[in-house]
Amino acid sequence: MRMPVDTEFIALDTLNGQHAVVEGPRATSSMAFRVVPLVRPQEQFRVLEGAGIRGGPTGTGCFDRDLEASGWPVLQPERLEIVQINLGKLCNMTCRHCHVDAGPDRTEENMDRATVDACLRLIDRTQARAVDLTGGAPELNPHFEYLVDACIQRGIHVMDRCNLTVLLTRRYQHLPAWLAARGVEVICSLPHYRELGTDAQRGKGTYEKSLRALRRLNEVGYGLGDQRRVLTIVANPVGAFLSGQQASLEREWKAALARQHDVHFDRLLTLNNMPMSRYLEWLMETRQVEAYLNRLVSAFNPATIAGLMCRNTLSISWDGYLYDCDFNQQLDMVMNLPGRRAHVRDFDLEAWNRHVVQTHRHCYGCTAGAGSSCSGAIA
Repeated sequence: MRMPVDTEFIALDTLNGQHAVVEGPRATSSMAFRVVPLVRPQEQFRVLEGAGIRGGPTGTGCFDRDLEASGWPVLQPERLEIVQINLGKLCNMTCRHCHVDAGPDRTEENMDRATVDACLRLIDRTQARAVDLTGGAPELNPHFEYLVDACIQRGIHVMDRCNLTVLLTRRYQHLPAWLAARGVEVICSLPHYRELGTDAQRGKGTYEKSLRALRRLNEVGYGLGDQRRVLTIVANPVGAFLSGQQASLEREWKAALARQHDVHFDRLLTLNNMPMSRYLEWLMETRQVEAYLNRLVSAFNPATIAGLMCRNTLSISWDGYLYDCDFNQQLDMVMNLPGRRAHVRDFDLEAWNRHVVQTHRHCYGCTAGAGSSCSGAIA
């Protein structure tokens, strides 16, 4: 049964160190399941291009022009350090801010074993220091454990982007101890350390389940300062504003979760919501597309450009195609490698080093304020 879309939910969040009442998006079903026009990248581009934008270095709303005005005529990679593999769009949750449009109904988009092995061969041809596993819920891919073990055997740091609630399902209850034994960093998403903000964005009951999962991770040594068992929390704002200051929010979150729930973690990463997919849908429903884009452009920070994740990360989709980042992947902006197919089976490191990163208006989300990347704030 389709879940109703409800945008009239009032949630608590933290903005500039103060608790503010904001309107935030509620959990929903995937756009693919609802067969809405916005599921097509072309429609998302149409909405973004139609928004009137003021401010920024050039006042044009053209990301490439603002890059050039900031001293970056082209945006190219620096050094390949992280291989990010999206194992599929299958997820046990349907969070309203999800840029992947993942959900329980996305059963067809799942990486197969042959593509997993091709990813391992690619990793062997690089000097990447880390592999970042994402989804959907990456743990739901049947080859997840095989891939993790193969990377660990290669001496590569593995990061698992976990939604927490998947660790409570019967089939995956062993994962906290299994991941701890292999020294996998768990990067888990939690919109807020308060129940109202979390359940608004991810569904009723999510907060309590997330706390239970965090306690299980604590029980096997995560979040207690052990560098082999790092527990990272990722937080996106529950509303149409930018992330707060990462260091101060980390202190606030650590104190609140420890005091109220005896839950502990190692670090907090703050990410801006990208104006795309289900978050863009919510912005459209609440008539905030133009306001949010102008907020991003007005906060454009040239100091973030050098540290953008597209400069040190290679993104691989569930079907093996190559992208500059996970956001470009969901907008079907396949990496531009002149003369070569942008696929894991045809990867050439020298071609990657020379290629130019593709950009569009959603990229303002990564350069606003302190910046936003899969590793949190940049500047």
